[in-house]
Amino acid sequence: MGIFRRGPKRDRSDAPRDPEFSYFSTDEGARFRGYVREAFAEQGLEVTVYADMVKDSAGRQFGLGNLAAVCHNDDRGPRVWPEVAREHVGMVLRTMDAPSALDTLPAEQIRAQLYPRVIGSEGFNPHAFGYARPLAPGLHEIIALDLPESVMMLTDEALEPLGEVRELRTRALDNLRELPVEGHEVVKNGEGMRFDVVVGDSFFTASRVLVLDDLVQRVTGRALGADGALVAMPFRHQLAFHAIRDVGVIQALNGMAGFAAAGYQDTPGAISPYVFWWRNGELTQLTDRDEGEDGDRDGLRIVVGEDFQELLERLVDEQ
Repeated sequence: MGIFRRGPKRDRSDAPRDPEFSYFSTDEGARFRGYVREAFAEQGLEVTVYADMVKDSAGRQFGLGNLAAVCHNDDRGPRVWPEVAREHVGMVLRTMDAPSALDTLPAEQIRAQLYPRVIGSEGFNPHAFGYARPLAPGLHEIIALDLPESVMMLTDEALEPLGEVRELRTRALDNLRELPVEGHEVVKNGEGMRFDVVVGDSFFTASRVLVLDDLVQRVTGRALGADGALVAMPFRHQLAFHAIRDVGVIQALNGMAGFAAAGYQDTPGAISPYVFWWRNGELTQLTDRDEGEDGDRDGLRIVVGEDFQELLERLVDEQ
């Protein structure tokens, strides 16, 4: 998995856009939904297709957002969308129709497959995840069960029979530390900008921000200092970081701001378009959308509080 997505051959950007998924043209959106309908029909289900979901005769609803983003980002282009839709629909139906893993797996196996997961606010239900730990504005930590074909985000009700949340989280963090590092790349330019990116197929790649000190030691061979690091989690398969050691943090912050925003856009499993300051496990947001006079929020701005400003001034003085 690379850190930059290549654009497949698609309809021109000036073609009329799909009203729900603007990265599709109107024609691409219609073809995508047609492939979804066909995939359900091959599974014996007739569905009613709406802009952002489909509904079967039993009233079950299936959202299309993640699948649409997967198709959009597949560098093989629209020719593989029927195959992608069939695989996705088959997996979803198998997961829904199978007995719950919480009822069939031994307790110790369940604990061995628990991981903490960092998610954004989109789709987050605070009533179902009352135990969730807030990390920063728009970011939450929950506990999930990793299964062969899916990831089950565990609600309050699901966790209750498994034990104390504190103990379950400790086990989940231990499991996270044991995950292999699937891929590591360095982004840099000739002007001194540099940051590291960890990528992987694991749904918990971005969640490794929760054990960042351990991850940085494994990837770079150096421990984090007291000043911490810049971090970005654009989507679930990617975590970017820059260990703060000198004034290079200024270039890294500017580079990571654009990197995070681009990685977040139109991506399955999107988490956050922002850069954060990680220090002793705490996250402070450093970038935000810049709303111009015309109301557009496409730009970015750096948001620096007093603590981070003092850090920058000290690093400049130490140069």
